[in-house]
Amino acid sequence: MLLLGAILLAIFVLPSPWGIVAVVAGGLIDVAESLALLRWSRRRRAATGVETLVGRTAVVSSPTQVRVGGELWEAISDVPLVPGENVQVTGVDGLTLRVSPRSRAPR
Repeated sequence: MLLLGAILLAIFVLPSPWGIVAVVAGGLIDVAESLALLRWSRRRRAATGVETLVGRTAVVSSPTQVRVGGELWEAISDVPLVPGENVQVTGVDGLTLRVSPRSRAPR
């Protein structure tokens, strides 16, 4: 309703031909802004899915579970998992994470 009022005011209040020029300029600015925002919003796809967990650090909750980003996941490892230990997610098998101990920096 406000847009219609603005268009009518621009056409009937502004002297001829400036009313039409104002409406056309406003329309072009609106289209350009919409295209710019559309392009900006598509600049990068959102990372989703369990595959995005590979490479992240997890904390062992039990010998068969780890916590990643506040979520509890089933986990398997080649070495026994000790609760409280930090591990790294190295792969995904269905909904089970494959983890390995994080390499410790030498002291």
